[in-house]
Amino acid sequence: MNSRQRVLSTFAHEQPDRVAMWCGASDEFWTKAKSELSLDDEELRVRFGDDFRRVFSTYVGPDFPLSDDATFRTVFGVERTGLGYGQPTSHPLADATLDQVRRYAWPDPSWRDVSSIRTEARAYDGQYAILGGDWSPFFHDAIDLLGMENFYIKMYESPELVDAVMQHMTDYYFEVSRRIFDAAGDDIDIFFIGNDFGSQIGPLLSPDMFERFVLDHLKRLIDLGHDYSLPVMLHCCGGIEPLIGIMIDAGLDALHAVQPSCRGMDLAELKRKYGGRIVFNGGIDSHHVLIDGDVETVRRNTREVLDIMMPGGRYIAGASHDTILEETPVENVLAMFDTVRQYGVYR
Repeated sequence: MNSRQRVLSTFAHEQPDRVAMWCGASDEFWTKAKSELSLDDEELRVRFGDDFRRVFSTYVGPDFPLSDDATFRTVFGVERTGLGYGQPTSHPLADATLDQVRRYAWPDPSWRDVSSIRTEARAYDGQYAILGGDWSPFFHDAIDLLGMENFYIKMYESPELVDAVMQHMTDYYFEVSRRIFDAAGDDIDIFFIGNDFGSQIGPLLSPDMFERFVLDHLKRLIDLGHDYSLPVMLHCCGGIEPLIGIMIDAGLDALHAVQPSCRGMDLAELKRKYGGRIVFNGGIDSHHVLIDGDVETVRRNTREVLDIMMPGGRYIAGASHDTILEETPVENVLAMFDTVRQYGVYR
């Protein structure tokens, strides 16, 4: 099997030749790994054994001037500062009325150019599973616009305002992804989206509040992917076990970056309860194993995870965080993927 066949078999709930592998990494780790191994971008993906490739739309919207202390601005008008995407410097809708939310300068989906996506996807010549669609972090954007504590308070005091904010954001992401799929949906294999609904100790919302304020918007994106015959994979960090069954019932096909160090995320229990209904991606501890462990510890833990998650298929091996961080030793990441190659074979 090539990488694409391996991944599609996994999503079809069939056993492939071996466990598929996923490598997400921070820019800083990626630069370090390329330097240490003297490889370019594609050579490094091949060395790690990443079975996925990703294609993106391009921002072509207006240029907005940044304030002096800002390093980044989201399309929703939130300025951020700090490492990476940073943290918001203000919350533009923190004190807004419902009417002001409706009149807010919401972004135009035409600001994303989708014209090159088909060419980018076809450049891989069917060898890899292609991830596409917009990342769609509507939950995070709501927190940025309103402020986190304020967001929760308004769920009780002004639920219609929260509904309006979430609706406008999901409208934008829905339309961007629809344009992507209209332009190149038959060259994309998986609709990949991301929202973190969990903390180290549990969900950021109770199941009831999740169903009230989040689920419909998530399901709308899931249904969009399915309308184009694409399975949908959600990146979602944290201790989200109480939400997993709800998301499966909404049609979610795969859950990415499973974090066994969080409360309720015991891998054996997750596999027992949900392993026949969803594809799990991740599970190899980024923090206590990949960062703090030595090569032998990584090999041992990787084999332990494979023993739990491999049976019956529906598993993609990778780190338990969306991006492998710069402080992670390159030799540990190599040990993880080489162990999957050696012991992740279905017989």
